[in-house]
Amino acid sequence: MQKRTPDYDNVFKTLKSKHKRLFISVINDIFGKEYPMNIKMEILPSEGYLTESESIDGSKKIEEQISDFLIKIGTEIYLLECQSYDDNSMAIRIAEYAFIVARQFATWDIGHAIIPMPRFSVIYVKSNEKTPKTTIITFTFPDGQRIDYQSENIILKQFTKEYIVEKRLFPYIPFYITRYEKEIMAEKNIDHVIKDLLYFREEMLYLNKQQELSDAELIDLMGFVNTIILHIANGNKNEERLVNIMGGSIIETESEKLIRKGIDQGINQGIRQGQAKMLIEIGQESGLDNTIIIKQMQEKIGLSLEEAKNYIRQYGKQLV
Repeated sequence: MQKRTPDYDNVFKTLKSKHKRLFISVINDIFGKEYPMNIKMEILPSEGYLTESESIDGSKKIEEQISDFLIKIGTEIYLLECQSYDDNSMAIRIAEYAFIVARQFATWDIGHAIIPMPRFSVIYVKSNEKTPKTTIITFTFPDGQRIDYQSENIILKQFTKEYIVEKRLFPYIPFYITRYEKEIMAEKNIDHVIKDLLYFREEMLYLNKQQELSDAELIDLMGFVNTIILHIANGNKNEERLVNIMGGSIIETESEKLIRKGIDQGINQGIRQGQAKMLIEIGQESGLDNTIIIKQMQEKIGLSLEEAKNYIRQYGKQLV
C-alpha cells in the first residue's frame, strides 16, 4: 500500500507561492478568459476552516485546513482547489471558502447587502469512476427558492499531454504522471510513461528557449515532476529511470549560457539545487527535523552530507 504523504498538496502549494504566473493559463482555460501572461494578479489571504477527519481507530478529530488558491485579477475572484483524492466534504469546503471571499468583498447599505461569490473550480489530479464531474452547492431559502452555485470539475486524467502543452497548462505537468500510478507502483512496463515524460521535457526545454518559461520555472517544474515520481515509486526499480529523465545531464536549464562557457556540470548543479530547495521547503512545512531532510537529500538527490548541510544553511532554518 502506498504511503500517504502531503507531497501532492505541497507541490501545488509551492507552485502557487513561487510561480503564480503559471496559473493564468489555467484560469483562462477553465473559465474561458484571455488574460495575458503578464497581467497583474493578487493572491488573497486564506483563512482557516474546520473539518472533521477520522483516524485509523475510528475516532473523530477536528482539524484546521487552509484553502489552496484564492486569486484576484481585476475585479474577478477565482478559487482553485487542488484535490488528490475523493473527499465527501469538498462541496461544503468550497462553500466555506466562497463565503470567506464574499465577506471580504461584500458591499452594503441600509437594509441591503450584495455578496459577490467567486468563480471556482476543483482540480482533481487523481480520479476514479466515482470522481464527480461537477461540484454543486445548492442554496435553499425559506420561500422555496433554490439556486445552484456550480462549476465543472477539472479531471486531469482527461487531458492529453498535447493539450496541456498547447494551452500552456504548466501547473498540470507535475501531476500528469499520476495516471500511471498503478503501473509504476507494480513495477510493470513503463515505456509509455517514459515516452510521455520525454515529451514534456523536450517541450519545456523548447519553451524555455522561446522565453515562455523562465529558467527558475523550468527547473522547479522538473523538480516537481520528480517529487511526484519519488512519491509514487517510493524507491522501487522504476524510480531511477523516471527521475533521470528530468534530472539527467541533458537538462538545459540556462543551457545556452552554460554550454558556451563549457560548464556542463553547472546544468546538473542547477537541477540539484532546485530539488534540494524544494525538499527543504516541503520538509520544513511538514514539520520534519533538519536531520531527516538532510538524509532525504542524500538518498533522493545523491548529495554528500556536507552538500546537504550547506543547502540547509542556505535555504532552510539554521541547524541546531
